[in-house]
Amino acid sequence: MAPRKILIDTDPGQDDAFAILFALGSPAELEVVGITTVGGNVPLALTATNALKVVELAGRPDVPVYAGCPAPMVRKLITAEYVHGETGLDGADLPEPVTPLQSEHAVNFLVRTIMDAPEGELTVCTLGPMTNLAMAMTMEPRIVARLREVVLMGGGFFQGGNATPTAEFNMFVDPHAAHKVFESGVPVTMAGIDCTYTALMTPQWLDALRATGRRAAIEAANLADFYRQYGDHKFPTPARPIHDACVTGYLLAPTLYEQRQCNVTVDIVSPETIGMTVVDWWHVKGKPRNCNVLRSIDPDPFFELMLERIGSLP
Repeated sequence: MAPRKILIDTDPGQDDAFAILFALGSPAELEVVGITTVGGNVPLALTATNALKVVELAGRPDVPVYAGCPAPMVRKLITAEYVHGETGLDGADLPEPVTPLQSEHAVNFLVRTIMDAPEGELTVCTLGPMTNLAMAMTMEPRIVARLREVVLMGGGFFQGGNATPTAEFNMFVDPHAAHKVFESGVPVTMAGIDCTYTALMTPQWLDALRATGRRAAIEAANLADFYRQYGDHKFPTPARPIHDACVTGYLLAPTLYEQRQCNVTVDIVSPETIGMTVVDWWHVKGKPRNCNVLRSIDPDPFFELMLERIGSLP
């Protein structure tokens, strides 16, 4: 079977780096057609540079990287250096990339690539605010019907939020973009924090990653060590969720996830709950089910698979 073709839209971020490395380490199943970057965890100039660093770390400078929107559709950009450090990839020793950014804007690239591909061939994986994808849908509405699926890291419901009491960070940064995507009619799968909080990487797993002896795996573990410094107020052990990697895991092994088709809406009105993803888990409103919601993950085989794939990189 031919590998599934994906576009990764991202704001690296240590956990974004894991998701990208996981995908690039799985060439038999996933073909990364291109990577687009957006302002999110850190500003756009850094997310674009970081994406280039990650593809070079993976030994895959052939994967093109496109810079996209520097700010959300309506609101001012909110970043998360308090989690990811000033660079977004603090913790690892990654040289400045020699691979150039593509000159085409990420939104134009998304529109062109999706329109040129056969209908139903491409999956867009969003690991950050969904600004680029929403802008592409606004620019060319016909791309919606041509996509196979959108698989995203963002949102949550049962766990509340991690940026506000009700909103997960990616949704909070650009709730209007998320609203646009959820209301578009495209098939959506959501790996929210309800799911990602069950994917906790442990120090022992990171030791196993380093033990592969591969540079990509060692630097990934170094990234994770910095990233794990945040969260003592929430998590009682040294284990921390590796949020964005859950998107790649779903593409590779969907049976590892508890999932349910639900109606999901994104609040773009209330100042108290803007960015909240309202998940009708029990279908009490009877509205169309527009999202495959991932509730939890079977962590052991997930981390075994990620160890194998990142450990296979140079």
